[in-house]
Amino acid sequence: MLHKKSLDRIEAGLYVLATPIGNLRDITLRALDVLSVADVVAAEDTRITRHLLAHYGIEAKIVSLREHNEASRSGQLIDLIREGQAVALVTDAGTPGISDPGAGFVARARAAGVPVWSVPGPSALTCALAALGWEATSFAFHGFLPSQGGARRRVLTRLREACETLVFYEAPHRIEETLADVVELLGEQRHCAVFRELTKKFEQFYQGSALEVRHWLAQDENHRRGEFVLAVAGAPEQERQPGLDVQRVLALLCEKLPTREAVRVAAELTGRKRNELYDLALQYKPAGGVSPSDEG
Repeated sequence: MLHKKSLDRIEAGLYVLATPIGNLRDITLRALDVLSVADVVAAEDTRITRHLLAHYGIEAKIVSLREHNEASRSGQLIDLIREGQAVALVTDAGTPGISDPGAGFVARARAAGVPVWSVPGPSALTCALAALGWEATSFAFHGFLPSQGGARRRVLTRLREACETLVFYEAPHRIEETLADVVELLGEQRHCAVFRELTKKFEQFYQGSALEVRHWLAQDENHRRGEFVLAVAGAPEQERQPGLDVQRVLALLCEKLPTREAVRVAAELTGRKRNELYDLALQYKPAGGVSPSDEG
């Protein structure tokens, strides 16, 4: 499919440009215009971007900008912008900087005083929220949860009483572990939904209690393939503790008491389980590690 460009040139600057998350026809006309006339396209994976550009008959100079070279490459690209060139920033799919590389480059460009424009388009986050069907007046996006189990559990414990809809991205090899933690820490009846392979051929959606979603994932190995967006309903009113800020209580106790004693007192004050509070308390330990009174 040949894109007939409607522009001959664009202003010098950085164009933060969203690309399809699956279906290649989801790209905007403005995005195609910018890609067709940009002097340089900075891409997370040059192979994926070449495939997209070839699909629309666009030839462009493509350079790699990934997490490992973002700091050094940013300076080179900012110099090009200062020389009067237009740089388009894209990632493999979706919007740069939204749980994707690019935020550091944008920050450096802003600090350098060069123009930065956003070319809006696909995002798995908004795509999922639009098709969710929940009457959520607010949501909190947390990107990818930590890959390590302990860190992931601490994040979920901190979010247990959040009233807004929680939205996460998750990889296929971790989705079952994440749902298991949601069941244990947020409750097996907490309402959840998963989107798998959004906008792609085998797109799927399933919602129900956290336990039901976990069982659905286990039913078929195909249910665990591809990239996921996970939505978790906010905590029911009866599960919230309006009288006490659990994190603040625990942080203050950890300043004065050994970890185990702080957890015991916090559990009595808040009614929360000790094992949950202990996981949370680990982040408040001094940099030197466990105090002598915690050992044994």
